[in-house]
Amino acid sequence: MKPMHKALITSMFTLFISSTTLHSEIVATEKDNSSRTVDHLKLIDTKILPYDKTYKGTKVGGLSGITYDPKNDKWLLISDDRSEHNSARFYEADIDYNNNQFNNFKFKDVHKLKQPNGKDYINKEQYKDDENNIVADPESIRFDPLNNEILYTSEGDRSLGLNPFIRKATKDGKHVAEISIKDTIKMDTQNKKGFRNNQAIEGSTFSQDGNSLWTSMEGPLLQDGEKPTFESGALTRITQYDREGSILSEFAYPLDAIPKKPGKDKQADNGITEILAINDHEFFTLERASVQAEDGSFSNYVRIYKIDVSKGTDIKDINSLKQTNTKPLNKTLVADLNEQDIGKVDNIEGMTFGKKLPNGNDSLVLTADNNFNETQQSQIIAFEVKPEKK
Repeated sequence: MKPMHKALITSMFTLFISSTTLHSEIVATEKDNSSRTVDHLKLIDTKILPYDKTYKGTKVGGLSGITYDPKNDKWLLISDDRSEHNSARFYEADIDYNNNQFNNFKFKDVHKLKQPNGKDYINKEQYKDDENNIVADPESIRFDPLNNEILYTSEGDRSLGLNPFIRKATKDGKHVAEISIKDTIKMDTQNKKGFRNNQAIEGSTFSQDGNSLWTSMEGPLLQDGEKPTFESGALTRITQYDREGSILSEFAYPLDAIPKKPGKDKQADNGITEILAINDHEFFTLERASVQAEDGSFSNYVRIYKIDVSKGTDIKDINSLKQTNTKPLNKTLVADLNEQDIGKVDNIEGMTFGKKLPNGNDSLVLTADNNFNETQQSQIIAFEVKPEKK
């Protein structure tokens, strides 16, 4: 055999082995995830980013979403800056930790999110004179497990006439496609239907197999009832879309009552800030309540629950939950962050599974949105996921 032919065959064989190995690793990862269970969480460590931190000419803050790609050991964090400080954007980061502590956190790159017309998103002031471009309020970000794209959500803005959206982008932020949202979420002109301002599509997650997308509404739709109060909880929605935007299923989710009474004439709310697939039928929900005291300061109360949608009642054809006796999902408390030794519990909004720990257990990483406010913190919090005992 000629040396050149021999080298070509060797190269093809090596490529085949590499492809087979990669495919086996992906299949093994999917199999591991499909059988993943969660009993409770154990705190590893907390990292606080400086308020005045900048990176490549951008102000770091508003970190409302986080996602991890285990195949490439890559982290992304999205800012909910409505292009007020810098253009709507997300960051690449290197986050390293073990069972006991964070070893390293550093930003590696930043990417602007692009509109379908290829331009940067604009801010509210610019929108007054430019309705050809829109304002984005980015909240959740996810790696697409089936290709090299990312998905992100925006909460919209009723005051500007902008509905929430779900969009796909390249890994450097260029627009790829939009996934249509459910009609019940969209606003009307009478202010009786659709999302509540700043309480829209706050959470997203791909299903374990990547073939569908789940979103969570932070608060109840206008037609579904009142918001949570100190006296009572409320119902919001968790929705499953296929990859083209068709509705596959939807469930009512029971929000907790606000855990502490606010000061007189002060603000308080509670809602889902993120959702995350555990396996093919269980999900984490991240509930965060913010309560304003008499002096105007805010305290946050954050709980992580586990839900099982295989035991839920599908409500995808119900337009208003006020008119039905809907049975909501059951939920199990996995962690009350106010009972963890993490110090101040801030405005935690992002959640993702991270890398496998040295002992073989999963890790869970959270991020807090500091609202670009000096009195708040941009936190990165890592937990060890303790599986159910067999």
